[in-house]
Order: sequence, then structure tokens, then C-alpha cells
Amino acid sequence: MPIDPSAPLDPSGHVDTFARDHLPPRELWPVMDYGGIPGLDYPKRLNAAVELLDRMVDQGHRDRPCLRTDAEIWTYGDLLERANRIANVLVRDHGLKPGNRVLLRAANTPMLVACWFAVLKAGGIAVATMPLLRARELKQILSKAQVTISICDRALKVDLDNACEDLGKAKIERVYFRSDAADGLEARMRQQPITFENVATSHDDVALIAFTSGTTGVAKGTMHFHRDVLAVCDTFPPYVLKPRTHDIFLGSPPLAFTFGLGGLVLFPMRVGASTLLIEKPSPDALMEAVGRHRATILFTAPTAYRTMADHAGKHDLKSLRECVSAGETLPLPVFESFRRATGIRIIDGIGSTELLHIFISAARDEIRPGATGKPVPGYRAQVVDDDGNPVSSDTVGRLAVRGPTGCRYLDNLEQQRKYVKNGWNLTGDAYRKDADGYYWYQARTDDMIISAGYNISGPEVEAALLDHPKVLECAVVGSPDQGRGEIVKAFVVLRPGSVPSDALIQDIQDFAKAEIAPYKYPRSIEFVSDLPRTETGKVQRFKLREMERERARQKAGH
Repeated sequence: MPIDPSAPLDPSGHVDTFARDHLPPRELWPVMDYGGIPGLDYPKRLNAAVELLDRMVDQGHRDRPCLRTDAEIWTYGDLLERANRIANVLVRDHGLKPGNRVLLRAANTPMLVACWFAVLKAGGIAVATMPLLRARELKQILSKAQVTISICDRALKVDLDNACEDLGKAKIERVYFRSDAADGLEARMRQQPITFENVATSHDDVALIAFTSGTTGVAKGTMHFHRDVLAVCDTFPPYVLKPRTHDIFLGSPPLAFTFGLGGLVLFPMRVGASTLLIEKPSPDALMEAVGRHRATILFTAPTAYRTMADHAGKHDLKSLRECVSAGETLPLPVFESFRRATGIRIIDGIGSTELLHIFISAARDEIRPGATGKPVPGYRAQVVDDDGNPVSSDTVGRLAVRGPTGCRYLDNLEQQRKYVKNGWNLTGDAYRKDADGYYWYQARTDDMIISAGYNISGPEVEAALLDHPKVLECAVVGSPDQGRGEIVKAFVVLRPGSVPSDALIQDIQDFAKAEIAPYKYPRSIEFVSDLPRTETGKVQRFKLREMERERARQKAGH
């Protein structure tokens, strides 16, 4: 049943009310709807960390593997003990109050997971950040979330220190781990008891603030409640992924990216499974790890699957049972090449930081190659026009979604009004829905190219170009043109050994004309050594568009 948007929030377990004070007005929230799925009506007093960790230990998983690396295995009991010790450090040494924001900064390691659980158990709000962020970006996050304490891998100390110093008077307590120092987190943990009195947070207290990965250039903070954390565990995994207790999860996304948090921590722990954490998860490293540890479920991005398809024959991937792709659209050529190489049909999915995780997907026999899938049970979706009215089947429009999770930006009313309309989350994606209820990705709404009156999907052109034998990667954007308004321009990364030339440009263009309607072919092709990406692997097409607009301005000025 829908949550009444006019109903007041339940009494908070937070002493520091910053997060609640900076939620958007209730009238700007999307409708929060359980979609008739049993088990999503959580108790009013709920701590997600307790449910995922303490409760699993109580249910007999204490000695089961939970977190794996090449060097060690932590059981559920090990993780609970370490999380409790860290929670005691935060409360006793640093005076953490429920509702305080705690910045977490590290690569994917067991200690980062322990810190995340410790923060939530103590009633804090986790603000995890990508390891590659620099001082300038960290300063924005520290300031926007008004972080009071930070926990950081000592290897990433410099940028955090610089960011904190730039903030001046806003003193931030800093704790560093992976250190032998007397004031390092490990030494201080040893002085703390292995038990901790968990804070009884409300189900609608904020548990984490996740910052978007910045494909549009500006990261935005999204706030998620304790019940949201459990809701994503109780929708996509049981109904689509179907994980088992003996599964070993593996993947590349950072835990600061909600795709990674769900796929590598929340989902396995909800069923008592384990996860293998790799600090530098290149495609080769992932494939080698599958063979060494017999991993069964893989989460990574389309670009990694494309590389893995080319080299799958060199690795033992027989243990893999399911592979999940998200973060950006999965091109059909990548799906097909990976299936030919491994026999595995990749589970595609669309999720967002704003909704926390995947809300449209399909698996196994339900997969329709090229389609994202159908709404995950618990979620509803529709394709709408610019006024928010549903459009007919096979008509391209804006994707609108609602379910048990939804968008609540941190202190950003302008963005909140753009993302939420008429109670629906507008994801910024252009989709069409076919007569069978499958959703087919067309483009980000700002990736639709209008050329001489034609609406052209950039990802559709990309998918065609990726079939060319000499194209390794590509990104397609609209480039300003005086005659056509825009032309289709492709930035192409060639496969090793291929040499850029005018003849190759012509060959790629001819190839595209034979694969898709000729009006969609790239009238301009630029060879590049790499594409601008976020740390999570998403291509930052906005940078390419901005570059093309600047070139057009300079040309007009001359």
C-alpha cells in the first residue's frame, strides 16, 4: 500500500536532526508504494545494519564466510565483532551522536564494510565516497553533508586532509585505518569491547547519503532511509537475481556507488552468502578471481563485459551462474558476444542513485535481448510525455518509476522538482514500452540527438558501431551544425593494431548505414585514445557535448 505523503514521519532515533531538517518538503516526494509485495512493511523501529548483520548472526550464520579477499576470510561473527569495536571507537572516542554524518573513504575492503555497519549501528549516517575523488570534490561533499567525522584508508589521507583544511573552521574528526600508528583505527579497536548497544533508529531515519557519480557534471546528495536499504534487498534479489546462501558475489563497482553497495554487501548478506572484495577490479582481475575463488555471481559494467568476452577463453569462468550489468545501458552486441563466449545471458538492469538500486530488469528465460526488462516486483513504471501523461506502446517518452524507494535530494529543491513529477520519479531516461510490457532503453533524455527534424538515439548508433571489427569503444553525441541543428558525431576508440585514417572513417560510416537507418549514421567521427568516464565506468557524454559546443562557439567567433 502507498505511504501517505501527508503523514508525519515517525519519531526519530536521531539526536542530530540535520538530515530530517534538510529533506525536501513532503509534497515534493514521490509516492512510496510497496506494490503489493509481502514483507516490505517494516517495523517502525528499524536499524538496517542490525537486520543485515546482528540478525544473521543470531540466525546461525556466525561461522559462515561473509567477506573474502585473496588474503583472508571474515565470517559473519568476525564482521560483527569488528563493526561493534569501531562503533565503540566512534561513540566513546569521538562522541558520535545519532544522526551525525560520517564520511567513509577507501577502496573495496572488509574494513570499509565494517566501518559502514559500525556507523549505522551507532545511529550515524554513512556518506561513502569514491576513492578517486580529489580534495576539491571531497570538500563539496563534506560541506554539503556537514560531515562531523571521517574514516579513511591511510593510503587516501592526503586529499582528505587537504579537503578538511580547506573547510577552515568546520572541524572534522579524522580516523585512519590500515595503520600501525598508536592512534590508528586498528589500535583503538583493540581497546574496545566486542559488544555494542545498537541505536534504535526509526525506519524512516536517514541511513545513508549517496552522492551521484556525476555524469552530468555536478554530484548531488540523495538520502535513503533504513527501510529503503532493506527494500532493495527484498525486491530485485529474491524476484530477479535469486541468490543462494552458498553464492560467492564478486564485482567491480565501488561500495560508494549504490550499485556496488547493493550487489557486493547488502544482497549477499540478506541471504547469508559471501562476497569477494577486490581493490583493483580490472576485467582481467575479475576473471582471474572467478577461477581462484569459484565466484558464482558477478556485478560489473557493460565495458567490463565487453573486454571479458574477448578474453573469456583464457580463464576458468565455469563457476559463474549469474552476471548483472547496470550503471549504463547494456549494448546488444556486448550481450551477444558475452553469451557466445560464456553461455551466460547477462541480467541487464536500470537503477539509479536516487532510487538506490535496480527497478527494471529480467533474468534467465524472461530476458529479451536488447530490452532492459520489466519492472521489478514492488515497482511500477510507465513511459510519459513531457506533461506526465502516459504514451501508447512503442512510443518513445520519459521513464517514470515509483515503488518502495524514491528520490529525496539533500537540500536541492530545484533538482527535486525536476526529478519528481506527479508522484513519479523521472529518471532522465528516454524509453519505449512494447506491447508485452518490456522496456527498451533509447537514450538519456539529454542524449537524444535532433538532426534535421529526426530524433536519433545516441546509444542505438553506438550499438551499431560496436559491431564494427575495429571499434573497441565509442560514444555518440549531438554536435552543433548550422544546417541540421545537430549532426551525429562519434568519438571512437579503436582496437589495438587499428590505425586511424580517412579511409577507416568512411568504412565505419558505410558500416553504420548498413546496420541502421542511413539518416542515423555518424556524419563526423573522431578517433580518441579513451573516453571520459566516472569512477563507476559511466561515459561522461556531457563532457563531449560541452567540448563540441565550445568548438562551435570558437568557430563562429572566427
